[in-house]
Amino acid sequence: MKPSLTKSLSLAMVALVLCSSVAFAQDAPPAKTQSYWELFQHTGIVGWLMVLCSVSGSALVIEHIVNIRREKLAPTALVQDLEALIAEGSYDEAIDMCEQEGGYISNCVKAGLIMREAGYDEAIGNLSLAAEEESFKLMAKISYLSLIGNIGPLLGLLGTVTGMIASFQKIEQMKAPTPKDLASGVYESLVNTTLGLFIGIVFLTAFFIYKNFVTKMTLQMNLQSVELLRTLAEKQKH
Repeated sequence: MKPSLTKSLSLAMVALVLCSSVAFAQDAPPAKTQSYWELFQHTGIVGWLMVLCSVSGSALVIEHIVNIRREKLAPTALVQDLEALIAEGSYDEAIDMCEQEGGYISNCVKAGLIMREAGYDEAIGNLSLAAEEESFKLMAKISYLSLIGNIGPLLGLLGTVTGMIASFQKIEQMKAPTPKDLASGVYESLVNTTLGLFIGIVFLTAFFIYKNFVTKMTLQMNLQSVELLRTLAEKQKH
């Protein structure tokens, strides 16, 4: 066979192979993109645990928006009534009002008024102790956002590990596993990691925002409580 004929046949074979590959690629159906729900189904029980964390964290955020407010913890009308009673010297009535209303500023003012007979310094000292206790309660309340924000990434890591375990089990059970056979375990790992990081970012951010807000608000209410008892110092001088 002549070299030119051999070369021609070789070129024809290469062209045939290329054309077959292009035709096959054109005939192959395009890969279907999975929906968010289909991706979530790969997460298993860990994914549902992270949904529970998300729902709990969202409920806490809504509850904090409703209840952790200046007007809720130190109502303007209450402060004005206490100021009037203390100015009149009606301390017992002021204490009764604090017990009925409850809340941050009520508990602080009540603690100060209870110790009024011991002197202004003792009253302010007792008020400070009550303020520390009330501040601790608020911080403990918002700390659950931090807990959820830290649990989320850990659950994501757990899902990553379980997904890798599932993939390696496939490799062990099958002689020649294809990427499609391992896709479910890889999806489980990546989707769980994504969900865990998302929970951590959202709720840790919410926690630090509330932490700064509560710190600022409690300082303002502490000063307001001390200001309400200022008449005790003036009467002690006289």
